[in-house]
Amino acid sequence: MRIVALTFGTEGDTRPMVALCRGLLDAGHGATLLAERSGASCAATLDVPFVPLSGDMAEAMRGAAAGLTHRRADVHDVARTLAGIANANAAAWMRATLEHARGADVVLAAGLAIYVGLSCAETLGIRVIGVGLQPMMPTRAFPSPFLPPLRLPGLLNRASHALVLATMWRAFRQAINDARQSVAGAKPRARAWDGYAVLLGVSPTLVPRPADWPDDIAITGYWFGPRNCAFVPDPALVEFLSAGDAPIYVGFGSMLGFDREHLLRVVLEALDGRRAVLYRGWSGFAEGALPAHVQRIGNVPHDWLFPQMSTIVHHGGAGTTHTAARAGVPSVVVPFAADQFFWAKRLESVRVAPPMLTHPKLTVARLRERLALATSATMRERARRVGGAISAENGVANAVAQIGAWSEKGTV
Repeated sequence: MRIVALTFGTEGDTRPMVALCRGLLDAGHGATLLAERSGASCAATLDVPFVPLSGDMAEAMRGAAAGLTHRRADVHDVARTLAGIANANAAAWMRATLEHARGADVVLAAGLAIYVGLSCAETLGIRVIGVGLQPMMPTRAFPSPFLPPLRLPGLLNRASHALVLATMWRAFRQAINDARQSVAGAKPRARAWDGYAVLLGVSPTLVPRPADWPDDIAITGYWFGPRNCAFVPDPALVEFLSAGDAPIYVGFGSMLGFDREHLLRVVLEALDGRRAVLYRGWSGFAEGALPAHVQRIGNVPHDWLFPQMSTIVHHGGAGTTHTAARAGVPSVVVPFAADQFFWAKRLESVRVAPPMLTHPKLTVARLRERLALATSATMRERARRVGGAISAENGVANAVAQIGAWSEKGTV
């Protein structure tokens, strides 16, 4: 089969799609990935054909954060920024997808570009599979990952998914319909697509498959790529790691719009002299002078770094969550927005993380308490067991097999 995959987002959105495309190529299929430009280096490392889409995710998020002069970013700010990126680029993404998907057998549509992918597949008469890194399809088992943590009865859980999906369609509908008319010459749609197969790069260890999902929704395991054998760590980092006990990792990825100086003061005091590595991320967190027991790092592959840590303090993004859990190391999750609260709860549910510590409630005393819980012998042992289970899941191979099975059956 010839497959075109389409997504747009941060590195956490793009990297697993690169891994999936590599798996498809290894299985003898053709695969091309269209994604945000920053994914080009990851795709090149795995020799995955890559087409950069217009738009700069980091620049857009930094611009939005810079406008928050008197308050922190919240979920609504993030949602507005993401919708703005997708809507501003809908026509360009549609042109690129139509160009590269002509003659393809299957379109994999994901992330902020999912409606573009669905629309292009419809226009070209190509089979389509929705792809996700969050379990967003309606179920009674849990509420939508994009709502704050809620305890709801089953019917309301299911309704929460429908509400979020409907809200997403309303946010993107006008731009998608404008692009359909101007780029594809297609009629506008009043309603979002439904009835298509959905492939979820999610660990069943963290999210067991709900019993009320139909057969055309599959949880395969997270899509981890092969380790980058060309990676050469900074000698200073290697020396630091070998100079003492396993350190604590602290990093908040692509999060912006927070007081990084205050957060750094809280983290350093809560460490109580323990060794740590602090990741700069998009925000430039941990800039400035640091004590000798703390090492500042830039981009380092998590699959190499995390197994060498004692605890991983992170924001709860899907990719960081899965990589931390697979490493067999306990987490302390400080969620900021979107699905991060959901992943914090999933780690707590399998007992590899203490209760989440939301960003506005972060204090020295509370972080100290969470670190003490995470470093307990009981949680360390539980984390090792969960890590072994996730390591055995083989999500990429499962996803490739599922795509093939659906194609043979005519499901897609």
